[in-house]
Order: sequence, then structure tokens, then C-alpha cells
Amino acid sequence: MSHTYYQQFYHLIWSTKDRKPLILESHQNRIYTYLGGVFRSLKCYPIQIGGMTDHVHALVIIPPTVLVVEAIRNVKVSTSKWISQNFSEIQEFSWQEGYGSFTVSSSHKEMVTNYIQNQKIHHQKYDFKTEFIKILKKYEISFDEKYLWK
Repeated sequence: MSHTYYQQFYHLIWSTKDRKPLILESHQNRIYTYLGGVFRSLKCYPIQIGGMTDHVHALVIIPPTVLVVEAIRNVKVSTSKWISQNFSEIQEFSWQEGYGSFTVSSSHKEMVTNYIQNQKIHHQKYDFKTEFIKILKKYEISFDEKYLWK
């Protein structure tokens, strides 16, 4: 075969440091647009980006030539700097150290896209901690909650 073919969807989730509500609703669209631009600069293809004031969800196609950990690190570093420089009311912005990375099949792409678009509805029922634990359980990822939020 003379070409490489792939379709690897990743549902990525990470929070602000200490889950502080720093992603103000009035700035969310600009921040999500910037996140998408950083992903594209890394040769990744963002499908949907959204979230709440304390965390972000992104459905992204990441090519096999890009390590997921490197893509997330680059996106987090770039956006932390950009948010701090562009929004004076958000002092010393930073992201939490860890993240969630979950592969998604093509048949579930639309479901995850809708889930990200409807974050406000989901969070009327439960907070980010509850949401993230539900996702970990859904993907059958073992974890110790005492280390989850450090």
C-alpha cells in the first residue's frame, strides 16, 4: 500500500487548574476557536470543542504521526499563554496537569459531538467531577479517586 489511511477520533478532556471557573462564558467561543487553531497547527483535525467554565472537551482526529500526549501538552501550553495575554480579567491562567483521552469509533462520532455541544444541559444535573468519573467508568478505566484530583 502506497499511502497511510487512518481515522482515529479522540475525545479529550482536561480542566483548569484546581477546576477554577476561569473560562468565562463571554470568552468561550474565542478560546475554543484558538484551541482548534492550535490543534490544526499540529496537523490534527478538531471536530468539536466545547466545555464549561472549569473544563474543556475536544473531539479531535489525531494522525498516527502525532503523539496524543504531545498534542495535548502543546495545546495546553499555547492556550495557557494566550489566555493570560488576551484576557486581563483572567489572572495566571493554567490548566490542570492531567487529562482524559478516550478513543471513539466512527459510529459514535455524532453522539460525542452532541455531548460536547450540550455541556450546559449535562451540567445542570452534575458537576465536572461526577461527569469525569462517569466517563472513566463508561470506558472501564480503573482509577483511585484519592489521586484523581491532585
